[in-house]
Amino acid sequence: MKKLSSEYPVKKMAEHFEVSRSGYYAWLARTPSCRRVSDFLLLADMRKARCKHRDYGSPRMTRELKKVHGRLGHNRVARLMRENGLLVRPKRRFVLTTDSKHGLAVAENLLNRQFAVAAPGKVWVSDITYIRADHGWMYLCVFIDLFSRRVVGWAVENHMQASLVTKAWKNALHYRRIFTDLIVHSDRGIQYCCKETRDAFAESRNVTQSMSRKGNCWDNACAESFFSTLKRELEIDKTILTESELRRTLFQYLEGYYNTRRMHSHLGYQTPSEFERCFASSSVHENG
Repeated sequence: MKKLSSEYPVKKMAEHFEVSRSGYYAWLARTPSCRRVSDFLLLADMRKARCKHRDYGSPRMTRELKKVHGRLGHNRVARLMRENGLLVRPKRRFVLTTDSKHGLAVAENLLNRQFAVAAPGKVWVSDITYIRADHGWMYLCVFIDLFSRRVVGWAVENHMQASLVTKAWKNALHYRRIFTDLIVHSDRGIQYCCKETRDAFAESRNVTQSMSRKGNCWDNACAESFFSTLKRELEIDKTILTESELRRTLFQYLEGYYNTRRMHSHLGYQTPSEFERCFASSSVHENG
């Protein structure tokens, strides 16, 4: 009603809403409640957080705001987000993109949807997705440690050849040494079944390949989910970037945000980096 007072006479509005003019003016002069002031301050911080974390829903937003506001109810955050148009769009369903029609040997599905892993360096999952650039399609390959959901290696090129996978693999090995037996799970795409990729994996003696069942993207759901999150948060479908802009954007997102600043619900709303540090710290205490 207050917003409408600049457009419509108070008398007509009072008649329409069946209130007295004196009652309206008394309400207008009333001091805002502590709760209303608190909501206003909370909403201001919520908008700031949204600028940094564009895809946070109400659970992650609640965790983020608790860092500043202390005790905070999820229902209250969800209400303010809903009332102010800050709720995120629902996730899209997975889309099958892998063509496994080839005559190459495939590995057994050793992972078998056992996505809960007890320690880092036990299971990595890998997949490839496509991203439109100004001159055509670019392809992103990632290796993700299932324990912490950290992207341990990645590569982006303008082709889907096996060298895309091996480049991402070498980048992963540059940052992560393999100390124990490691399962590398992927789909049955030709890039993972060909000799070049198998030889690259074989150079690390402790690596065993695992592959999803034919036509079953849910067997590699964590990698599929990651790509869905990446595309949604970067709004890649809305903006066409040059190749150099895309490479820079992916680097900033993967290395500067996803691994180090973005909270993950599977990790108890910790970032991959925080989760790994907590594990390392607890291991030191147990061994000490």
